[in-house]
Amino acid sequence: MTEFPVRHFLSDEAIVRIGEGLLARALPKEEWTHEAHLAATTWLVLNHPEIDLDTELRDIISRYNESVGGVNSDSEGYHDTITHAYLRGIRLFLSEADLTRPIHDLVNELLMSPMGRRDWPLRFWSKDRLMSVEARRNWVEPDLKATP
Repeated sequence: MTEFPVRHFLSDEAIVRIGEGLLARALPKEEWTHEAHLAATTWLVLNHPEIDLDTELRDIISRYNESVGGVNSDSEGYHDTITHAYLRGIRLFLSEADLTRPIHDLVNELLMSPMGRRDWPLRFWSKDRLMSVEARRNWVEPDLKATP
């Protein structure tokens, strides 16, 4: 997997902007990066307990993708297994974190942790299984080892 430098967040406002931009479908497409996915999801976990992310995150991301001209198909766009793997990772990270810290510090720490790495799901799924149409459409159990 190609290594990309982690883009850190400089303020809580930057995280809020991404989270609100996702919900409002107003975030520019080029800003919807790996880091933005994790930042928005962390923000949602911490600030929107009324949203059932286990069931609603699919629609939130899918509708956002469509709003910026993307598609959710068998080969691109929303990926259910990856999304829910990172949701589990974010929840695990936050369960051990000092939640009194600024959210941008938490997100930056998450991004540097194992759970924030772009290849984190590949610790649990083979690439073929993770990149399958079935895994993109629905949650697929890991085939290498259980997720934490």
